[in-house]
Amino acid sequence: MLKFLARATLAPFGRALFRPTIIGRSNVPKHGAVILASNHLSFADSIVITLVAPRSVSFLAKASYFTGTGMRGRLSKAFFSGVGAIPVERGSAAAAQDALDAGLSVLEAGEAFSIYPEGTRSLDGRLYRGRTGVAWLALTSGAPVVPVALTGTEELQPVGSSVPRLAKVTVQFGEPLDLSAHGPATSGRARRAATDEIMAAIHALSGQELAGVYNEPPAATVRERVHRFFHRERS
Repeated sequence: MLKFLARATLAPFGRALFRPTIIGRSNVPKHGAVILASNHLSFADSIVITLVAPRSVSFLAKASYFTGTGMRGRLSKAFFSGVGAIPVERGSAAAAQDALDAGLSVLEAGEAFSIYPEGTRSLDGRLYRGRTGVAWLALTSGAPVVPVALTGTEELQPVGSSVPRLAKVTVQFGEPLDLSAHGPATSGRARRAATDEIMAAIHALSGQELAGVYNEPPAATVRERVHRFFHRERS
């Protein structure tokens, strides 16, 4: 009920703010588990998707948005809960699996879940290589994947900005992908091939330049660089 009320209240405001052009909305199944796999350009992307999709959509958000104190903390928790955010901790392999498990729970309940295969926002507008967590979710749950292309959200809330701006945004939903032919979720090759199919579909919609590499923030310490070298995702 909270998600329904939040969507009903925020959707008109959101449409006035980012004046969306929505393409392919009917490609999103109205019932049953479905994964919305999108490119990622702005902090506002998840809000945009959940307000324009034809059904409620859950997504992952930093746990800190739910743990603040005072009036600001209560408002943050109410807002993110209302738009379908699921709190998760970040920063470790265990946290990453916990995030995927949270997404799987949403799908097993027959609901819609959105995810960014790139892992983090693209700061240069290019489309980066997808990480295989999205394929693990799809192959484990059996849910179809709807590729999503966002355009203009980087102008709606540029990196470093805390206040949304008026901007023209386009959201394009592609046709659902059945990835089951790639094999089981336990196969690394199947996960890689399924992820590449998803990213190819996103690229076909967005037209972004392909980066050809993973989108990784610079490592702050020597320890982090060593950890990434030995734990880098392999094809």
